[in-house]
Amino acid sequence: MLDRNRILKDPKAAEKAFLSRGLSIDMEGLLSLDSEWFESIRSWESLRERRNALSSEIGLLKRKKEPTGEIEEEVRKVNAQIEQADERRRDLDRRREEMWLLLPNLPHDTVPLGKDETENPEVRRWGVPSIFSYSPKPHWEIGTNLGILDFDRASKISGARFSILSGKGARLERALISFMLDHHTRDRSSEPVPDGEASERDRRKPYQELSVPYMVLPESLQATGQLPKFREELFYVPADDLYLIPTAEVPVTNFYRGEILDEQHLPVKFAAYTACFRREAGAAGKDTRGLIRQHQFDKVELVWISTPEKSWEHHECLTNDAAEILEKLGLPYRVISLCTGDLGFSSAKTYDIEVWFPSQERYREISSCSNFEDFQARRAQIRFRRSSDRKVQLVHTLNGSGLAIGRTLAAIFENFQTEEGGVRIPDVLVPYMGGVTLLEPDKADRSPG
Repeated sequence: MLDRNRILKDPKAAEKAFLSRGLSIDMEGLLSLDSEWFESIRSWESLRERRNALSSEIGLLKRKKEPTGEIEEEVRKVNAQIEQADERRRDLDRRREEMWLLLPNLPHDTVPLGKDETENPEVRRWGVPSIFSYSPKPHWEIGTNLGILDFDRASKISGARFSILSGKGARLERALISFMLDHHTRDRSSEPVPDGEASERDRRKPYQELSVPYMVLPESLQATGQLPKFREELFYVPADDLYLIPTAEVPVTNFYRGEILDEQHLPVKFAAYTACFRREAGAAGKDTRGLIRQHQFDKVELVWISTPEKSWEHHECLTNDAAEILEKLGLPYRVISLCTGDLGFSSAKTYDIEVWFPSQERYREISSCSNFEDFQARRAQIRFRRSSDRKVQLVHTLNGSGLAIGRTLAAIFENFQTEEGGVRIPDVLVPYMGGVTLLEPDKADRSPG
């Protein structure tokens, strides 16, 4: 949620920022509703003060044994007015809260201006895409031919946009999860830090691994910005008023909801593997084949909780941590900076990491690394106490995929495919695969039938 004082102090600047996102916000309506709300509170409090004064007067008259009927009648009228004023106050509060909750974060000054994804500038590239002497196959065809990826049986069980990995495919998925978690949670704090690179000390601090619930309360989703904006994209269990998580960002960020941390403990770095669940309601007709866009997918998520003055350095650290996984796997990638028109609802700035897909001859998103500043922290009331003056203020929250498992698996299939239909296993994953270095069609694990 945005800082109301920041918006009310300079509504023109806020309106301009929203327009850069391609949003036309009714600022007059927003400000008018806020004024009505403040006036309703003043009216309600004034009536309560009047009732208290009348009650004191009644008490004084009773001690003097004088009649109080006339004043008691006035108290009854004031009570009715208080009830009406309270109902109006609560209605305005609800409407005001809904309007504020639907306002996106303001882009950071360094976010490039642009209308949509076509105007996202490239920041850097790593690796050189492989050149094949044949036409490279798409990952879904490779996995199916190897007998380790099954969409038909998944559809029979659960419907469209689901998949089943079997045999070496399932093991490769597990290998990726274990490798990512092992890599992010390793302790490098004893390594020397170059002069002038203080943020590197924080980067070398290991991530703390969490195993979190896959179902959360509505207030957890509201805290991170998924509710009420993206309600239609969530899977809901009405009997228990719980939602399946769309990303581990939700339970992990809410770990400290409503708490005050000590500055000396920041930054806090969490890594968590979870399954994720999304309706993909806004993606009809997109990526209907393969592992790119599924209702259920796996992900290792990275979350930082930082101080405001360090969060932008930490944003770079987070992005580098996610990208390092691709470098260890030997997968070519590029980093782009999302422009204002493509920025996510809660984000102040986002870098997308895109991995190379040979069959499509293009880079595809595999991680989004975002700094939300205090947008989520204000909703979740996650604060910290300064070591210097003991003052309490909001933290900054950041998160990014480190990485999406299905998309990484798909990228491995495509980038390390052989002309014979096999897949070479990246060196770093060989120990996790029990020494297997190559998946071959004639040695693949196939389901009977």
